[in-house]
Amino acid sequence: CLLKLALSKLSKKILSIFIERYSLFYNRLKNIEENEGGLDKFSKSYKTFGVNQFVDGGIYCKEWAPGAEAVFLTGDFNGWNPFSHPYKKMEYGKWELFIPPGQDGYPPVPHGSKLKVVIRAQNGELLYRISPWARYVVRDEDKVNYDWVHWNPPQSYIHKYPSPKRLKSLRIYESHVGIASPEGKVASYKNFTYNVLPRIKDLGYNCVQLMAIMEHAYYASFGYQVTSFFAASSRYGTPDDLKEMIDVAHSMGITVLLDVVHSHASKNSEDGLNKFDGTDSCFFHSGPKGTHQLWDSRLFDYANWEVLRFLLSNLRMWIEDYRFDGFRFDGVTSMLYHHHGIGTGFSGDYNEYFGLHVDEDALCYLMLANHMINFLHPECITIAEVRSEFAILNDINID
Repeated sequence: CLLKLALSKLSKKILSIFIERYSLFYNRLKNIEENEGGLDKFSKSYKTFGVNQFVDGGIYCKEWAPGAEAVFLTGDFNGWNPFSHPYKKMEYGKWELFIPPGQDGYPPVPHGSKLKVVIRAQNGELLYRISPWARYVVRDEDKVNYDWVHWNPPQSYIHKYPSPKRLKSLRIYESHVGIASPEGKVASYKNFTYNVLPRIKDLGYNCVQLMAIMEHAYYASFGYQVTSFFAASSRYGTPDDLKEMIDVAHSMGITVLLDVVHSHASKNSEDGLNKFDGTDSCFFHSGPKGTHQLWDSRLFDYANWEVLRFLLSNLRMWIEDYRFDGFRFDGVTSMLYHHHGIGTGFSGDYNEYFGLHVDEDALCYLMLANHMINFLHPECITIAEVRSEFAILNDINID
């Protein structure tokens, strides 16, 4: 076993850190079990947070905004009245709202309605925000910022084909849907489905890795400045278009991986996560620690309970709603170190992977993420994009 071989070569100091690292993981896992009913239930939070419709047509809304003085829901459904639908304050910075179905049985928030969460900040200012859990956001041609659109079609796309069996060897075709066309415009999911996938299959590839799927306001970022983590980019089409694209890939025996960005987030506030509740922190570290010096983006606080809920649920949603077969985790080097790999060389010395410069909370998140994926969907693939050759990374179940 590579793990046993590596452990036999570790000094007592490094071995002690290694044991502490696994203790942190098991303690977090135990706390999730005791307080949330287990990782399975914890990672299903995307079905309760944000705006979700019950079978009877009622709408349940839930947000985490610990710095907010009050929270409201507004939109097309109430004539954009900012105060008519207040959330009820819960424990631990959570807020909830239930809107019963109409007398005719129809949902009070129709499919396609534009919405905003209204946050009353601690200074009294009203902030109009997109829910961090929004499933669909669009930008009109005459606007700069994205709008949140309630996505709940009467008939959603139903997958027809099973995922391919996990292969021992992958031939990966990395692709960007928007530029996968010779035309001088942003290409679509439909174009990729019917023009690009057949070519990928004919070339002998058995896996496609899709970048720039998670919604990002800045197109030139190639998808690496994510603004809406639960929304498939509307530049290329609808969520159902993406589901169909993945389904067709599966019919061809092609495995589909998502280039997932959990290493940082866009600094956008009006259509992103930044300052969602009016504070500098919320999902991120506060102060300089919460901003990446080179990427000019926000950095997650991986020790925060609700951040873990958000990120783990995000992975679960992409697997179960869209049927992605795994992930390529982007920017893992930045996650693993407090210095984010900036101006740092790596020689392979074990001391580079153990010590105060390692972000143990970020590493623990990766361990939780991979444990969850392996437990719930063992056929899924996980790949870490890391340039530091982090020691024993494979043996924490990140391939």
